[in-house]
Amino acid sequence: MTETIAAISSGMTKSGIGIIRISGPESKKIAESILIRKSGIPMKLDIPRHIYYGYVENVSRETLDEVIVLNMPGPHSYTGEDTVEIDCHGGILMMKRVLESVLQAGARLAEPGEFSKRAFLNGRLDLAQAEAVIDIINSQNDNAAKASLSRLKGILSDEIRSIRGEILEKTAFIEAALDDPEHYSLEGFTEELSDIAETLIGRISALIRSYERGRLMSVGINTVIIGKPNAGKSSLLNALLGEERAIVTQIPGTTRDTINESVSYKNITLNLIDTAGIRKTEDIVEQIGVKKSYECADQADLILCVMDVSSPLDEDDKNILEYTNKSGAEVLFILNKDDLNSKWQFDDISKDIPGSKKNHIRISAKNNSGIEELFETIEKMYSEENLSENDETIIASLRHKESLEKAREALKEVKNTIEAGMPEDLLTVDLMAAYSSLGEITGEEVSEDLVNEIFARFCMGK
Repeated sequence: MTETIAAISSGMTKSGIGIIRISGPESKKIAESILIRKSGIPMKLDIPRHIYYGYVENVSRETLDEVIVLNMPGPHSYTGEDTVEIDCHGGILMMKRVLESVLQAGARLAEPGEFSKRAFLNGRLDLAQAEAVIDIINSQNDNAAKASLSRLKGILSDEIRSIRGEILEKTAFIEAALDDPEHYSLEGFTEELSDIAETLIGRISALIRSYERGRLMSVGINTVIIGKPNAGKSSLLNALLGEERAIVTQIPGTTRDTINESVSYKNITLNLIDTAGIRKTEDIVEQIGVKKSYECADQADLILCVMDVSSPLDEDDKNILEYTNKSGAEVLFILNKDDLNSKWQFDDISKDIPGSKKNHIRISAKNNSGIEELFETIEKMYSEENLSENDETIIASLRHKESLEKAREALKEVKNTIEAGMPEDLLTVDLMAAYSSLGEITGEEVSEDLVNEIFARFCMGK
């Protein structure tokens, strides 16, 4: 924290503007040592939150680029420290040259996520808000971006602090009553605490229930395409992506391994996995592919079961139907090759499919017909029913979910202790366990190793 750090904060790609961020106690001094005004005199960054215009030089006094500079003294900056940002032209070479000049003037190259880590350590962000920063950067659809922004604003943090506040208040009362029974009475308190614990358990459970929606928002819907060989799985993948990603031939069993791609549509992101055709075979390599297809489908949120309506139903179709009936994933039947003469209709198989899994759509992956309707169907399945916006706070981190689950279990133990009629001093143990677990989310109760691990996932310059 005593060192001044610097990095390229804009993307390492050609762009109109490149941003070099400097943060730390020497940021103003370092910037002034390499900046000059248009007149050639050294630039002084005397006015806080003021934009300056001039040129940046290297240590050999060679002019590198025309720049604008923003001076942001701490604590009113992203990191909470003195910060200077130099906006140069966005060529990769130019950004590297300007950064090199900053480093030669005394700054150290920042580690991944170090700016955000300093913001956390300086109290500008709590840990949940800091994690929301990387979630915003990684957002692939509007719902994910909105949910991440909500967490950055502190909606989740406020709820966690509210629950912790109630726990701490009741813990303090018990401690005070045990230390000074003449002025504080615990008569009737355990009944009140039991009701409060039940309410807090309900609030925590609501956050835990939101995890699945949050995961689908931020990570995407794990969508596995299955079907027998030559049903059109790879053609469907290509149609969904809008490009020839998978090899398509008339030879059954062309796809032997999985192909992973992602595509976003409106408010959803599909993590697509094209799998090997499922059928009984004596080919050892193909058997491995079939096994892997089932393994992928077992982990799916959504299964796109591709069926060829231009060929008669056979034993392989029946085996796949039987598998989808037992699957815990959502299933959407894709009746492919609708451009050819149909040998069967969905009604022929619907009697063998549970009512909750009768979703189906007719397409021609070869002609791209029905693809837009397919996207709309999936978007409706998830965006309206599972991912709809409401006033509920949504979590998307497995780390948060696990901490909430530990807090909930601790509060359940509080109720158990009360029901067992055990001494009040034992209640404080579980209350503080819940308090500590919730503090892991905001970073108030967290190890240095975990902090380092979280910020190591950030990109350079953030």
